[in-house]
Amino acid sequence: MTTSSNERGALARLIRPASIAIVGASAEPHSVGANTLANLKKFRFPGDLHFVSRKGGDFDGKAAVASVDDLPDGIDAAILVVPANFVRETLEACARKKMGGAVVFASGFGEQDEAGKLAQDEFAAVARAAGLAVVGPNCIGFVNYADRAPLTFELVDAVEPAGPGVCVVAQSGAMSGNIRYALQGRGTPVSHSISTGNEAVIAAEDCVGLLIDDPSVSLFAVFVEQIRDPANFLRLAARAKAAGKPIVLLHSGRGARAREAAKTHTGALAGDYATMRAFVERAGVALVEGLDELFDVCALLARDPRPAKGGLAVVSNSGALRGVGLDLAEDIGLAVPEFSRTTRAALKAALPSFATVDNPLDVTAAAMTKPAMFGDSVRAILADPAVGFVLVAAMGGGWPQQMSKWRALKPEFEAAKKPVALCYLGDDYPLNPEFLAEVRASGTPFFRSPERAIRAFARIEKWRRLLDAPRDNAPEAPRLNVDHAGPLAEWRCKKLFASLGVPTPRGRLVKTLAEARAAVAELGYPVALKAQADALAHKSDVGGVIVGVARDAALEAAFARLHSNVKNAMPSLALDGVLVEKMAPKGGLEMIVGARRDPHWGAVLLVGLGGVWTEALRDAVLLPAGAGAAEIAAELRNLKGAALLGPMRGAPARDVEALASLAEKIGAIMLANPEILEIDLNPVNVYAKGEGALALDALIVAG
Repeated sequence: MTTSSNERGALARLIRPASIAIVGASAEPHSVGANTLANLKKFRFPGDLHFVSRKGGDFDGKAAVASVDDLPDGIDAAILVVPANFVRETLEACARKKMGGAVVFASGFGEQDEAGKLAQDEFAAVARAAGLAVVGPNCIGFVNYADRAPLTFELVDAVEPAGPGVCVVAQSGAMSGNIRYALQGRGTPVSHSISTGNEAVIAAEDCVGLLIDDPSVSLFAVFVEQIRDPANFLRLAARAKAAGKPIVLLHSGRGARAREAAKTHTGALAGDYATMRAFVERAGVALVEGLDELFDVCALLARDPRPAKGGLAVVSNSGALRGVGLDLAEDIGLAVPEFSRTTRAALKAALPSFATVDNPLDVTAAAMTKPAMFGDSVRAILADPAVGFVLVAAMGGGWPQQMSKWRALKPEFEAAKKPVALCYLGDDYPLNPEFLAEVRASGTPFFRSPERAIRAFARIEKWRRLLDAPRDNAPEAPRLNVDHAGPLAEWRCKKLFASLGVPTPRGRLVKTLAEARAAVAELGYPVALKAQADALAHKSDVGGVIVGVARDAALEAAFARLHSNVKNAMPSLALDGVLVEKMAPKGGLEMIVGARRDPHWGAVLLVGLGGVWTEALRDAVLLPAGAGAAEIAAELRNLKGAALLGPMRGAPARDVEALASLAEKIGAIMLANPEILEIDLNPVNVYAKGEGALALDALIVAG
């Protein structure tokens, strides 16, 4: 549910509070209440603190009151350190005191069982009616480093961000801490760390929306098990893109067991991962597929949120790393460009005469005594317009050598206008503490694994390409007359599609053999016969399709055999008739075009290898329905089997434009007809360039 302007105002008060009340304050060492107060003191929270404790007592020099009703009106944030069965009444009291919002730590709600979900819904209704912003339940709260406001019981260090930083938003409390620690450990500034838990009222996307325009935030690191309001998230992604603040998203649930784990963790019902990917990547979100990628991509984008166009350059003092780097880059699709003549000339002047000037570049063992070669090489390579990323992956050597290499590289890294990273090989070999302190203070992304660095660069380059990809929208389609629920017989589907210019074979629906003969007289041999009924979505499974009928005698036999096959398999089924179709020309590449309506994200379009390859290879691209033909054609080049679109081994280049145009129409039909749940065209024969595409089979399922 999208937050209202009142709720956004309440959330702003909660996230940036000028006053805080700890409800359930405790002086007991290591208790939730004591840890919460310890954090506020450690951060030197600049606002007013209030305390509620039924036992009374003095906290940080201020007496506690016995109930929320005894507090002054208008406190911005309440931290609820109360059991689950007291949450609702405490929120009701917070509403009476006109608070901005509350953090609910307690568990035992939607993540536990139906009774807990009911209790969660009840207190959420109370909060929404009162305009209270509630983070949680089942969360550890949040830390606003920029405003020195830690509303969490997790003991955290009071780190002053050096300039704008990463805003971490995670439904999981442990994961918010994990991401925060990883970023801070490598010197990446963190502005906020927010755990949203079960998201009874405030969801992860609400926090992102609040902080897009916050000057303390440079980008977002988001971990979710479900995006609860996809339409709102996509709007926010567009805002973040326009603001130049990337959203780096790790979304669990690619597999069925992971989706079930999400449900038991936060009560989240995860949607279809592939569909989510299609929508969020088109909206400009950098979607990563693991924690390492999340950490690494955020560290790189924190330094350079708008990466330059170009490929990877690698500088090393190991000749063997050249082959390793080239292999990995090729495997993951990251270009390693050749250097320009100007760059090659500059490198030859900087390196020994026996050095091979190539990308990846080996500065040779001579750099051991002349570490300036590293800096000189990087300076020359960064000026090359074909280079978008530079990785220095070197044997660091002993502690003095680690420092000398770093000192040569530091000024070039600090002046770089392109993403750069430094990797010292040797895995866990000890590093000079002075070097570590300096590299982290500089903000230079540092790795021990060149593979991790290269994969992170590849992920960023994919994200940059998606940002720059063509974005055209399909023209609107008219409404169709879909008059009943469930699957529609193929002849009905093709009749509807024909009115919209979707190409299908010529055909006629017949009921008798005489009508079939008349149809053949019009269409010409060879023909295909297909049994037709709304309840017969999978005709081939019951022998309801006979192809290649080429003469009159074969037509009579095929007509009888088709009826016999269907009657034996489904005795009670009444056929609409038989679709007699002209056989499609040979030589087409079989593709599939489909669409379905996702309950979370809306209509999504699928285009990929079809026919028998659909189930065997599962090679398809997904796009939001409504994508235009140019965008679809560009995405088809990302298929694993894109080479089949040719030309290839004597086969002609295929009419990708015709296929994209057909797919564009199907997506537009889905948007214009919300009662349609699914469309399946498989196979679609795609012929040589200029010869078009033909949908041989068609299915519509309506709701």
